[in-house]
Amino acid sequence: MSALEGIPFFQGIKSSEAEAYAKHCVWKRFMEHELVLDFDDQSVDVYFILSGEVRVLIRTAAGKEMILGDIGQGLFFGEMAAIDGTKRSANVTALTNTELCIVPASIFKSIVSETPAICDRLLRLLTGRIRELNSRLFERSVLDLRHRLYAELLRLAAPRHGMAGQSIISPPPIQHDLAARIGCRREQVSRELTAMIEEGLAEKTRGGLVLLQPSVLEKRVSSAFNRAG
Repeated sequence: MSALEGIPFFQGIKSSEAEAYAKHCVWKRFMEHELVLDFDDQSVDVYFILSGEVRVLIRTAAGKEMILGDIGQGLFFGEMAAIDGTKRSANVTALTNTELCIVPASIFKSIVSETPAICDRLLRLLTGRIRELNSRLFERSVLDLRHRLYAELLRLAAPRHGMAGQSIISPPPIQHDLAARIGCRREQVSRELTAMIEEGLAEKTRGGLVLLQPSVLEKRVSSAFNRAG
């Protein structure tokens, strides 16, 4: 089996084609905190994550950052530049030691255009990303800081094993990172998290930040949207 066939996105590609395409790709390792791509870079390759995790963010000229998201194993980034040939629109940094398969734009577009199942996969993924960005933009437009924080914590959380009705963010989120995700200062996030703990909505454990009543947070976010509408 070709190395490309082991990447989830390329499932369905013919083995002979995968082997030929793989010869044009580069496999590269990045150390924790190492820059992978920077804003305005001219490269147009697509990066597939074989192991590890990266962070995608945008940064203003004044140095203010907004985290767009963290991307892990099996996913990819950089497809926008490959499709339209424009400069990179975000910064990508390795959060952990990360191994990437770097696919030239010409190869990526050939695979997508020649394999309908992969083309459909790309369209669905891009649509999902657009929907998520639209949701976050809407939140920034109509929700106050508290409810933006609730919404982001719900997005980051996963069901807590063995504790029905609870969710957990593990490892625990860094307050500076949460602030960069929702557009505020770290001190504001700290105050809101303290208020959540005092209200019995959250607790800190060694393994992460536990959302004790995520359903309550969901109702509050929904109510805030309704009031804004």
